[in-house]
Amino acid sequence: MSTTTPAAPATPATPATPTSALNAARTTATAARVLRQLRHDPRTIALLILVPCLMLILLRYVFDASPRTFDNIGASLLGIFPLITMFLVTSIATLRERTSGTLERLLAMPLGKADLIAGYALAFGGLAIVQSALATGLAVWLLGLDVTGSAWLLLLVALLDALLGTALGLFVSAFAASEFQAVQFMPAVIFPQLLLCGLFTPRADMHPVLEAISDALPMSYAVDGMNEVLHHTDMTATFVRDVSIVAGCAVLVLALGAATLRRRTA
Repeated sequence: MSTTTPAAPATPATPATPTSALNAARTTATAARVLRQLRHDPRTIALLILVPCLMLILLRYVFDASPRTFDNIGASLLGIFPLITMFLVTSIATLRERTSGTLERLLAMPLGKADLIAGYALAFGGLAIVQSALATGLAVWLLGLDVTGSAWLLLLVALLDALLGTALGLFVSAFAASEFQAVQFMPAVIFPQLLLCGLFTPRADMHPVLEAISDALPMSYAVDGMNEVLHHTDMTATFVRDVSIVAGCAVLVLALGAATLRRRTA
């Protein structure tokens, strides 16, 4: 009587475990993939690049009879418009990756959450540089925005604001179940900052409770930084504080975005 040795059960394939350390090669590969996708989406490119410029042109001629008013609020909006557009596009793009299953497939590879978030930040950050440069050049050299300080400092604040919008978009996309919900986060995240940032009235003139809330919102420091460039020839200590806070908030929110990133929408 022959005996047959039962075959050993097949060992199931172990999915690749994403590494936690940030890797430059994986980050740049992710950024390149995002940029290739955006290249085939001209409407998104138009929203990112052209809409802030068109809004500045519209604003300039709304105040055609009062150019001083454009000087007072144009610099502030030069930072606010990129933040809003980057927030909107980034939150929807990231959510689309998750709902389509692309994010789950990527995270099944040796790709860490930090690599993914940094890749998105790098890709949209590159677009933010183009967006901010075009908007700043348009406002200063074509629309006649009168600033006392350097236009390069305006560009720096506009770029940091765009990066902050990217970070906020990446973060809130983790809590949305659909693109419609992602858009709904704009009134919750952006509009309160817009009302309390000092654009419509000085923050010192607000109710003390609202002033205290505005002190905790990054857009307030973006507007303050723009106003410092508007009224001072040199880089002031207040300007350095403002841009440091905006940059620090962007880094913090990116870290939170990596920590809360989920593979798929529940």
